[in-house]
Amino acid sequence: MRRKGLLTTVFPGLLVCIAMSRVSAADPTQRDRELTPFAGYTFGGTFDVSDSDQSVDLDDAPGFGLLLDVRKDDSTQYEILYVRHSPDANAVSVGIPNPTFDLTFDTLQLGGTYQWEGDTLRPYLAATLGGTKIAVTDAGYGADTFWSFSLGVGAQYRPQARLGIRLELRAFGTLTNSHTDLFCETGGTTNTCLIQLKGDVLWQTAAFAGVVFRF
Repeated sequence: MRRKGLLTTVFPGLLVCIAMSRVSAADPTQRDRELTPFAGYTFGGTFDVSDSDQSVDLDDAPGFGLLLDVRKDDSTQYEILYVRHSPDANAVSVGIPNPTFDLTFDTLQLGGTYQWEGDTLRPYLAATLGGTKIAVTDAGYGADTFWSFSLGVGAQYRPQARLGIRLELRAFGTLTNSHTDLFCETGGTTNTCLIQLKGDVLWQTAAFAGVVFRF
């Protein structure tokens, strides 16, 4: 089941957070905003196939993304997360014509972080909610968008006021309804879908590192 209006729900919140990030701090020495480009690796992920005990496994894959954080108070921040990774899907056991195909996951989420006190090293927890678009890179197949969420734990190393390093381990959950037809081929007289899912959540884990620019 596709969520065509999902990103139109997420983007207004994105614009609000961006607008907040442009507000000047009362104290000019205070760094209230953080921009973190990051890269890492995403692990796992399995689609269970409806009406069978078979599954489609996702290979581990590198990924990259961007985080924007806006300070609310001394321990909490608002956060915008964008991440992309492109795993291969192995569907040999399912018996479809092309059992191995490439996928692209684009995730956009809003949420926040809670940080513990610390001058140079600050551990934190993160939680976000938004949407994930999953697309087959082969021409002719449509993309599907689902609600998704993430929970993360990490630490920031802050040797300078303007620069830092962020290390994080984050779990991603993508909400797929039972008996969802996924990756349907469009165009002409063809009307087939690669997978019919069962289950409710696709789980993946990501580990990444990024450079924090504080301003």
